Amino acid sequence: MISRIDLRGSSGDPRDALPRAEIDVADATERVRPICDDVRHRGTEALVELTERFDGVRLTDIRVPKDAIDSALAELDPAVRAALEESIRRARKVHHEQRRQGHTTQVVPGGTVTEKWIPVNRVGLYVPGGRAVYPSSVIMNVVPAQEAGVSSLAVTSPPQKDFGGLPHPTILAACALLGVDEVYAVGGAQAVAMFAYGTADCERADMVTGPGNIWVAAAKRLLKGVIGIDAEAGPTEIAVLADATANPDYVAADLISQAEHDVVAASVLVTPDEALAEAVTERLAARVAATRHSERVREALSGPQSGIVLVDDLEQGLAVVDAYAAEHLEIMTADAPAWAARVRNAGAIFVGDHSPVSLGDYAAGSNHVLPTGGCACHTGGLSVQTFLRGVHIVEYDRDALADVAHHVITLAEAEDLPAHGEAVAARTGHRSGRD
Repeated sequence: MISRIDLRGSSGDPRDALPRAEIDVADATERVRPICDDVRHRGTEALVELTERFDGVRLTDIRVPKDAIDSALAELDPAVRAALEESIRRARKVHHEQRRQGHTTQVVPGGTVTEKWIPVNRVGLYVPGGRAVYPSSVIMNVVPAQEAGVSSLAVTSPPQKDFGGLPHPTILAACALLGVDEVYAVGGAQAVAMFAYGTADCERADMVTGPGNIWVAAAKRLLKGVIGIDAEAGPTEIAVLADATANPDYVAADLISQAEHDVVAASVLVTPDEALAEAVTERLAARVAATRHSERVREALSGPQSGIVLVDDLEQGLAVVDAYAAEHLEIMTADAPAWAARVRNAGAIFVGDHSPVSLGDYAAGSNHVLPTGGCACHTGGLSVQTFLRGVHIVEYDRDALADVAHHVITLAEAEDLPAHGEAVAARTGHRSGRD
């Protein structure tokens, strides 16, 4: 069901040997280009036609009526409501602490640089549909944007045939709990284009965030620059670094939980213990047969993106998981906190037997919108910081400028930009390079 990769005795770069989902965002980008151009030129009319074409739903209005949002909350199962409220409470507690404070540095007497953090004015938040329902993604997008102080935010999610062309009611209920009443029934690349270009019904946004399928990722790549993006989300992935102390049933359960997302989801175990690898393989067989989405899980675990990687020891295992840079990394070893502290590359790290990825998906307080495809080596997950811009405010008086003028003029001449120096000389009386 799941392949083995033996890196024992290998001292080379493991990245080429590690399993990874095979997706071609570049090809998808060219395929979504005409879709995005259509939305740019025809706006809502294009969105209605594209939604009928791709989702099989004919919309009369792309915006979800407020009474539908209110009704979704009123009809929500009380247990689900309680769970969502607790998830929101924990996420808000964590993200509230992320807000950065401005500060002023006195560089010299009379010369200061202040860094001010300004929230993005308007954001579009994408919540995926498809095989599963993701009210948790509403929380993970909305809470950090609200805590950052974003003044205008809108949620979009694909329309569902079974719910009269509206997004899933649980998604609408989550929006209601968060006080969001601007919601659109638009999915895919066309939703990204809607936020990038704006329409008569939806104001243009400054940024779009949130996970989605390959078409959403492709549209983000295509329109980056027209609109800000958080990241190009690819297939979800988990890596588990485990040794002989790990519980094989826990490991198998967690690998399956990630494979449940999609047939291209990646589940990777890295271990120096061959007996653990065998035990996990046995537990996978039993658990896959018993899980509800067994066919999807089996395909994901059997795919080229999943595997069990054998290493010489935990030191090599640490190097391997750092090279893999997983979206989600679990550490199930003796002295797990110490090994977790040494990890450099991961979207989020889950430490010990009782911190599974699914806890982070819903109720740890952390954010589950995380970098995929190895991007965790240079990109972090969604946070309050995603929605903030650091702006420097420079204020020098005449004496402070005069004190450094000769250096500015010298560097301007060194770069063959004499007018830069002349702009300073005009204020201070210094000789410019031309004098």
